Amino acid sequence: MKAGKIITEFIIVFILAFVVSAIVSLLWNLIAHGSTIVDWGSSLRLGIILGIIAPWIISRGSKKEQE
Repeated sequence: MKAGKIITEFIIVFILAFVVSAIVSLLWNLIAHGSTIVDWGSSLRLGIILGIIAPWIISRGSKKEQE
């Protein structure tokens, strides 16, 4: 897998994970506590972790398919 494709997948997965976790955090705080607070730190960490792990797993899968 080329570096450009890995970076593109990182950005896409990061944005999706960040947005989804921010929305879930907002809804959880709204339902459970009645306040509209978003946990930006957790959303950022989850986005970075999934942004690194997902392209790595995808690139490993494409290497196995080539063998």
